[in-house]
Amino acid sequence: MLPAEDKYNSNNQQMNKTAIVTGGNSGLGYATAKKFCENGIKTYIIGRTKDKTEKACEEIGPNAIPVIFDLNDLENIPGLIKDIARNGPIDILVNNAGINLKKEFTETTDEEFRSILHTNLFSVFAITREVVKVMKENGKGSIINISSMASKYGLPKVIAYTASKGAIETFTRGAAVELAQYGIRVNAVAPGFIKTKMVAKAFDSDPERRDKVLARTPMGKLGEPSDVADAVYYYAGADSKFTTGTILCVDGGNSIGF
Repeated sequence: MLPAEDKYNSNNQQMNKTAIVTGGNSGLGYATAKKFCENGIKTYIIGRTKDKTEKACEEIGPNAIPVIFDLNDLENIPGLIKDIARNGPIDILVNNAGINLKKEFTETTDEEFRSILHTNLFSVFAITREVVKVMKENGKGSIINISSMASKYGLPKVIAYTASKGAIETFTRGAAVELAQYGIRVNAVAPGFIKTKMVAKAFDSDPERRDKVLARTPMGKLGEPSDVADAVYYYAGADSKFTTGTILCVDGGNSIGF
């Protein structure tokens, strides 16, 4: 069993902690899992694709543990968390996994809208609920949800994604208030435009959009995945011990740019 109290070394690196990062086999989730593992946090990386998830864990190192699971399988999430918890307390949960859909409002079907909400919201609720049961027993925990700048202002052709991320932010605040009494903090990080394969693909096919994004970003550049990982790491540790229910924008000022 892991010790109940927090342990830190002389460099304020978190030791003897356990984290779960959903969608941690690529992009922002990968950067976050890497940050955790480099700082001594045993990290369960949940991914749907076996080869991709196992390869990511091999690259990151021995603190990364692959968990092959589709979070759309809500009924089996309780069993998944029980299996992980048998190895010790769960200190940190990062709800990063999510999907997007770029489509005209009037062409988006009910099934497509439901699918986005199912992955981006329903699964977040289900896994958070089960992890909270474990954290309550330990009297502490930190939950970090990944939101998006899409929750800050209107973006065209991503109505389902926008709705899901808006819900994530209100979910974060509601959970923070209810769970504070158990020593559990809940916060969210809202990334702007970050240098990921998904963003690169979008910009390559739409240079006008790229120019518009950079023009309204005061810092005039895209962020790095490590920028988001650093923000998540802050929320995961003792430096944010009196912080809950907040949304941290990591976007170079894009959400307040003119």
